[in-house]
Amino acid sequence: MDLDAIVKNLQVPVPPEVLVGLRTSDDAGVYRLAGDLCLVVTADFITPTCDDPFLYGRIAAANSLSDVYAMGGEPKVALNLCCFPTKGPDKGILTDILRGGLETINDSGATLIGGHTVKDNELKYGLSVTGIVREKDIKANAGAKPGDLVVLTKPLGTGVVLSGNKSGLADAKTVDHVLQRMAELNRTACEIMNAVGANAATDVTGFGLGGHSYEVAKASKVGIRYFESKVPRWSLAESLIQKGVKTGVTLANGQSLESKVRFAEGIGSEKQMLFFDPQTSGGLLIFAPEPQAREIHKRLVDAGIEDAAICGEVFSTDRPHLEIEP
Repeated sequence: MDLDAIVKNLQVPVPPEVLVGLRTSDDAGVYRLAGDLCLVVTADFITPTCDDPFLYGRIAAANSLSDVYAMGGEPKVALNLCCFPTKGPDKGILTDILRGGLETINDSGATLIGGHTVKDNELKYGLSVTGIVREKDIKANAGAKPGDLVVLTKPLGTGVVLSGNKSGLADAKTVDHVLQRMAELNRTACEIMNAVGANAATDVTGFGLGGHSYEVAKASKVGIRYFESKVPRWSLAESLIQKGVKTGVTLANGQSLESKVRFAEGIGSEKQMLFFDPQTSGGLLIFAPEPQAREIHKRLVDAGIEDAAICGEVFSTDRPHLEIEP
């Protein structure tokens, strides 16, 4: 279903207080309250990522909160979004999911103030989050500039790792390490990019690195070039791809970008798949001038985010697109 086409058919008013809305596929909406103080508003939920309900709750909450961080904002309040089956999981499991979510909300500094529950045959959990951001700190998709470097703060490959785990093809200890990384907030990365300065940011989630990068390229009217060897990825993901493991949406992500991405010769199909692999609670993708990008990377590593990497650059073009070089 082409949801973008459906939304485009709506006559949505855009008052001057709306600083970021529907037009640029951003992670969250931004609404000016007074002066330079703005609201950041978003909502997201996901299906279970693992058999541990507490960890699933943590990951789902981190995934939802990430959209506020991707806009340069600070989460303030959250509402639980619960799609829970009437049959199947007992109340203890559902409570553990909410406990995991609450722990992550508390870690973010936000406050849980309510929620909404509906009956659903497929279990889903997430949050509606409202945060604040100063206008100077807004990191919209349309802000990337030619000459910017690109910093990615978490490795790629969570989609295929989750698929491999469900198929019993992945080492449990390694999968748990990936899951724990998914549960980590993007709070530190947001605070660092705001302190140093960046032109744009997004988080890498369901559309993969390729899809979310193209949203930035299109909104900013630029090209983005990645250096495949410098893009952080989970080694487990690469080995699973070699075994033929993939997600149900990887192919669709790739097909949607078929005319918008150019891979250099020598980058085989297995490596290409990582650019289309859907991520859950992925990292921030930060676009900043070279001096700031290198300082952001240094501070990320110093803060313990050692798998963060400078992996691309922004260039001028008449046709927004992505280029992947070795």
